[in-house]
Amino acid sequence: MSVPLIRAAGGLVWREGPAGVEVALVHRPRYDDWSLPKGKLDRGEHPLAGACREVAEESALRPVPGVRLPSVRYRVAGPGGATDKVVDFWSMAAVDGAGFAPNDEVDQLRWVRLDQAPAALTDDDYLPVLAAFAALPRITATVLLVRHASAGRADAWPDADELRPLDGAGVATAGRLAELLPLFAPVRLLTATPLRCVQTIEPTARRLGLEPAVAPVFDEVAHDPLGAVARLRQLAERGGASVVASQGGIIPAALDVLAHQDGVTVTDPSTPKGAVWVLSFAEDRLAAADLLRP
Repeated sequence: MSVPLIRAAGGLVWREGPAGVEVALVHRPRYDDWSLPKGKLDRGEHPLAGACREVAEESALRPVPGVRLPSVRYRVAGPGGATDKVVDFWSMAAVDGAGFAPNDEVDQLRWVRLDQAPAALTDDDYLPVLAAFAALPRITATVLLVRHASAGRADAWPDADELRPLDGAGVATAGRLAELLPLFAPVRLLTATPLRCVQTIEPTARRLGLEPAVAPVFDEVAHDPLGAVARLRQLAERGGASVVASQGGIIPAALDVLAHQDGVTVTDPSTPKGAVWVLSFAEDRLAAADLLRP
């Protein structure tokens, strides 16, 4: 009988220190090791939500996720026998915190310079995570490019297509997005014209207390990938995180153009309904793109 895979998630938490970028490491007395903050997912928990929760619990910091980093896979012993454990990682900016307090699980928190972090880690399994982060340019903005959620069949809708609303599954997806998108601390929301795009980010807008701005350049009927890319770069230049709700007829084309212009590899730009491209920018240049499924 096979032992189920153990899923976990965590973050490479960073801040600007007096001598450059510093990384947060935690000490676990049970193992007497220094590690990146991480932990097992709760049942049904999204890996990104679990990563942010674990970082907050272990470090008392409020993390804002950014670039997806390499996952780590290794063997662990358990009551049912040895099994594989996979830990998903994101880079996370340390925004603030309530103040670290030692506990039974984590009794120390320390900040080390990025170039000193490999030697400070107990386990070499996490070196690829540090190396991937160190290879990144300074990320200054994130754009969350969302394809609208499920809205039923267009040929079964009797009214104008731009008025076609989300169906039950789409409403549920919009609710799940409202659990994930605020983790990035967005400061502005934009949406294509169709009602299904607006409704996809409405729960997120309510949670953040932000009013979405309508941006027709992201409409698929306009099919203006160059214009969409120009607008994405404008958002990136403003810094912080932005959410853009768009459509499946324009997102892959715009992403192709953006990735080609900036030399970023995107193997498959297709975007399922309700999925999110996390676009990480260094100034107005794309540095990384990762597909997030809610």
